[in-house]
Amino acid sequence: MRASVHTLGCRLNQSESAIIHDRLRGDGYQLVPFGDTADLGVINTCTVTGQADQKCRQAIRGFIRRNPEAFTAVVGCYSQMGYQAIAEIPGVDLIIGNQSKLALLDYVKLGKNTAPLVIRDQFLRKDFTIEADGDEACSRRANLKIQDGCDFMCSFCVIPFARGRARSRSFDNLLEEARMLVQRGARELILTGVNVGTYDDAGRDIVAIVDALDAIENLQRVRISSIEPTTIPDGVLDRMRETDHALTPYLHVPMQSGSDHVLSIMKRRYTRGELLDFIDAAADHVPGLCIGTDILVGSPGEREEDFDATYAAFRDHPFAYAHTFTYSPREGTPAASRPEQVPEWIRRRRNAAIRRLSAKKRADYARRFLGQTMMVLFESRKNGPWPGYTANYIRVAVASDKNLENQIHRVRLTQYCADFVAAELVDPCQS
Repeated sequence: MRASVHTLGCRLNQSESAIIHDRLRGDGYQLVPFGDTADLGVINTCTVTGQADQKCRQAIRGFIRRNPEAFTAVVGCYSQMGYQAIAEIPGVDLIIGNQSKLALLDYVKLGKNTAPLVIRDQFLRKDFTIEADGDEACSRRANLKIQDGCDFMCSFCVIPFARGRARSRSFDNLLEEARMLVQRGARELILTGVNVGTYDDAGRDIVAIVDALDAIENLQRVRISSIEPTTIPDGVLDRMRETDHALTPYLHVPMQSGSDHVLSIMKRRYTRGELLDFIDAAADHVPGLCIGTDILVGSPGEREEDFDATYAAFRDHPFAYAHTFTYSPREGTPAASRPEQVPEWIRRRRNAAIRRLSAKKRADYARRFLGQTMMVLFESRKNGPWPGYTANYIRVAVASDKNLENQIHRVRLTQYCADFVAAELVDPCQS
């Protein structure tokens, strides 16, 4: 039996899809690329924006069109929130929300359905464990889920409804998976969740996690995927500053807006000044720190002067790049019912302006390191130069006839080229 898994959205979804992959292999399935002929298709969905919903529907219809006799399972956030729209797509067999998505094989074994089976179990509030098992080689940076859900309830965000309230993974359980991933070849682990800075298991926080991971033999790097600015313990920056600690000098902190007026409407838990003071202090404290951010443009109530304040905050402070999102009304959120909706053409214009500035800032940040030697963890390639990342998240490409996959080497950064930095091998460090 051939199975194909397609993942849309965030690193948390990617982490859960990796576990689904392992369970499918353990059950005897042969994993094939999405787009190949398959007997089972699993589409792990996202619902953060209206565009994400549309991409999910396209992926579902595309799989069914290519594999009309296959079992089609749709799981994840869009299954949780948009199950009625998914149920209208002919050929869907199973719609399963986030609480039970990892148990999808139990439902697949029941066979195809004339009408979709919908499973949307109530979210449990208690902390959780994940049975993770597998022996497939893990020759890349691997995601490690440490937390799920969120209690912050920002006015624009549907994720607390799609993922439930905040809960943490058992400390011992996540370390068990971490050791397994390293034994399978992972050199870098990326901590994922909805709101990872709120992690708490019997008083152990995210600093306790990174310290425990630092002690795992053969694990070279630990990276935090994204963390809310009000949840970052002092110890996080202290570990990033330690050159012999596995935690990388990389911080992705969602700003969303640089306007106090908009931050208040969003129900964010900080002011513009508090956030920017933290960003400046973090950059001063950790040499070479890469700071990324999320910016949401065109949210209800965002005036031109509010967008200008956001643009200036991003431009004038040490952010290396921004992931930019155009506001999309999400049914059931307070923002969707506000009267001051921004016209779509203005939202798109603002998005384009931030994206242009982000490209410039990313280039400026990378050029700071030209001529320097840095350690790079290389990933797989199809053809051309070998791609990889420095600890501070500069994307690097090296031309070499050697197999560099999943190896760490010292390189010299030579030239910025659009979305990566060309580099040359200096000497092999670890293999």
